[in-house]
Amino acid sequence: MQGIFTGALLGALGLALLSHLGLLTSGAAGLALIVSYASGLDVSLSMLLVNAPFLVLAGLRMGRAFTIKTLVSVGLLSFLTSLQPHLVSFGRIEPAAGAVMAGLLLGFAVLALFRHRASFGGAGILAILLQDRRGWRAGYTQLAMDLVVLAAALAVADRSSVAYSLISAMVLNLFLAINHRTDRYVAR
Repeated sequence: MQGIFTGALLGALGLALLSHLGLLTSGAAGLALIVSYASGLDVSLSMLLVNAPFLVLAGLRMGRAFTIKTLVSVGLLSFLTSLQPHLVSFGRIEPAAGAVMAGLLLGFAVLALFRHRASFGGAGILAILLQDRRGWRAGYTQLAMDLVVLAAALAVADRSSVAYSLISAMVLNLFLAINHRTDRYVAR
């Protein structure tokens, strides 16, 4: 639980930093925002629709424990993100520096979850599954999916925001590619 709580806390802080800078997130959350902007659907409904297939995949292929820990992680992230404006505020932050810091915070967050057999849902589920089954590094798999999401974001966001968001996604996923390997510690 400590690893999952730490991951959710660092994730909420990374998302708060991205939000403060007006940057986008990638993965399923980023795709849900794009769907919401493009269709007018409520963001929470969009998030549910985008994540549903990944959660089914987790239940079928990753097992009950992984799926439950992922649901707890997503719930904690949501709760801590809602508390964040009451606990932390930011001043001026250079966008490039903030993008790197947010990427590292989110990288540490996702690494904590991956090492404890959990995720924030969405692309993380697919990335772990492909690393376990095919040996593909989760960070590279997630980066490929994030590039697609951020390319789609160009339809709803300005190029500068997408460029800084890309920096954040690259830092996050390269951090994962280097640090999350199957031959290193994984809690059960």
